[in-house]
Amino acid sequence: MAATASRGDAIRAARRTFGRCCYVGGSRSRDAAVTEGSVRPAAMQKAGPRRISVGKIDDNGVGVNRAYHAKRGMQVREDLRNAIGSRSEQALVNFIPRFRCDVDHSRGGRRHGTSTRIPAAQDHFRGIRRVGGTNHSVFQQRLRSRRRMLPIMSQSRREDRDSSRRAQENQQRLVADLRSQYDVIICGAGSSGSVVARRLAENPDLRVLLIEAGGSDDAETVLDPAQWPANLGSERDWGFQAQPNPHLNGRALSMSMGKGLGGGSSINVMVWARGHRSDWDYFAAEAGDAEWSYDNVLQIYRRIENWQGSPDPRYRGESGPVWVQPASDPSPIAHAMLDAAREVGIPTFAHPNGQMMEGPGGASISDMLVRDGRRQSLYRAYVHPWLDRPNLTVLTDTTVRRVLIEQQRAVGVEVVRAGQVLEIRARAEVVLSLGAIQTPKVLMHSGIGDHAELTRFGIPVVQHLPGVGQNFQDHVSFGCIWEYAEPIAPRNSGSEATLYWTSRPGLDAPDVLFCQVEFPVPSDRTAARGVPAQGWTMFAGLARPASRGRLRLTSADPGVPLAIDANMMSDPADLTTAVACVDLCRALGNAQAFRPHVRGEAMPGDIRGDALEDFIRDAAVTYWHQSCTAKMGRDAMSVVDASLNVYGIDALRIADASIMPRVTAGNTQAPCAIIGERAAQMIAQAHGL
Repeated sequence: MAATASRGDAIRAARRTFGRCCYVGGSRSRDAAVTEGSVRPAAMQKAGPRRISVGKIDDNGVGVNRAYHAKRGMQVREDLRNAIGSRSEQALVNFIPRFRCDVDHSRGGRRHGTSTRIPAAQDHFRGIRRVGGTNHSVFQQRLRSRRRMLPIMSQSRREDRDSSRRAQENQQRLVADLRSQYDVIICGAGSSGSVVARRLAENPDLRVLLIEAGGSDDAETVLDPAQWPANLGSERDWGFQAQPNPHLNGRALSMSMGKGLGGGSSINVMVWARGHRSDWDYFAAEAGDAEWSYDNVLQIYRRIENWQGSPDPRYRGESGPVWVQPASDPSPIAHAMLDAAREVGIPTFAHPNGQMMEGPGGASISDMLVRDGRRQSLYRAYVHPWLDRPNLTVLTDTTVRRVLIEQQRAVGVEVVRAGQVLEIRARAEVVLSLGAIQTPKVLMHSGIGDHAELTRFGIPVVQHLPGVGQNFQDHVSFGCIWEYAEPIAPRNSGSEATLYWTSRPGLDAPDVLFCQVEFPVPSDRTAARGVPAQGWTMFAGLARPASRGRLRLTSADPGVPLAIDANMMSDPADLTTAVACVDLCRALGNAQAFRPHVRGEAMPGDIRGDALEDFIRDAAVTYWHQSCTAKMGRDAMSVVDASLNVYGIDALRIADASIMPRVTAGNTQAPCAIIGERAAQMIAQAHGL
């Protein structure tokens, strides 16, 4: 719904939402039929149950917990502002049943400190019940709820419109008056850079510049979780291409990375995966700093999360900026995957980001960054609410070419904007958050990297760091596909179940991972084997690959792309693990739990030996988890120390997936948020902010 909608538009939307038996400002027989559709339209049924916390109510229908109701009222207003601000009528449709339940519960009834879900609330609304000592029909209760809702809608719409206008005008003014110097310059508005920018801008005395090569994230293909594949290969994708790989039968893989506000968190599958305990403890050991350990990182996760699933105070937080929820109303095929896991002896968990990632693994419904049916990227969670602040400037469509270094100190950046080369200075620090491909590229063009590599292109060496561009890692995956017995439409992002497990006995941490995808995902090569029109994919991969690749310069010109030698499957150990991974995948997909849903296995089928290895090399694709090319550590190949400072260069830090000593188990979005939080904290401490 447009932000400028009239009251009449709102009333008409309410009529469409509640059904023909619902009127605003009119009358209707109280015995009008109440259908399931009129209580909760099909769009809402598809969205699935939403958890609603209900405050403690006394017998007379008066809330005894007034603080709770005040807080809940603020949340309702905020959610409605977000719905209206999205300029989407569907967002408002998704919001209305939540509001109706909250209003009804706040007005009375014997609901003592409980939690309920929309279906239960629907049953509660049917028929006649007592509210405040009076019998009221369903229609009367709805009418009172709607009448109470309209003023809030109007006020929220005005507040949202004013807030958006202030933010837009503020950013236009700040960009038009672009300064020649800022306190801190963050390069890259992705999963880590967005976090660093917001945390530093929370200090009103600090002037922060956030530079992004891409443009706005205000696009339906970004905000609609189901449309994420449309971003691959678009202007929101850097479109990197790896070199032909002999270990993949000569195939050259596409290496998509986000280009635009939010970076990868604006084009990915929205999965929130924290990484395994052993990953973070390994980081701490490599860095020589216990602050990177799992126990410390767990506390950061709890602080930044706004968890919407079943309460789990040991592992989950509920008051942070990052809205995390289980996939809403998952597909039957997602539940079947959990049942299949139990069949083959793999435990299942309520969520994947707690106990499940402290041992050998397990299976779970995925955690996602989706709020009210819309993508909640880390840019949206951290930076977007801060755009009206006078000390934070977000500069889009601006590419960083190199870091300006004087006397071994970073003093600013050289950028290209609207075809012009500009220099912008940094008083305190420069932070590179450009991702595992662009960050080492900017370092090398700045004279930081391997001496032989730089001199080959005539780039003056400022600091010899041979590890820049080395240690490239990514999760490699193999799509095993089954055909549906009857078509099942994908839900949410189309990926709602996840599994981590070990490929062989004796491992104390998972080395294989599976993301179920609710449509066929063949590679360029396996598509020729025949793909069912309706099917689903077990996106099986290596959680801890042994192979290592590298990045190389191809020119002294910063505008020329790097050569990406991903080198996947080059280590023989990866092929061994891949065979075990596909075998486990087939055992899961052919388990009894899937029998009601599938006609049969489409690929790879029951093949062994060379045929299976050939399938693996043909099927291999990237999980788009490029990382580790400017690793943190203390050896000769390390690029940054435990504080993320680049060795040998003052006032220059790196905060993105390139600093990982090894790729974490699972999707890298959540670990990048931790890297951003830690970087911001260390910058603030270093400068007494």
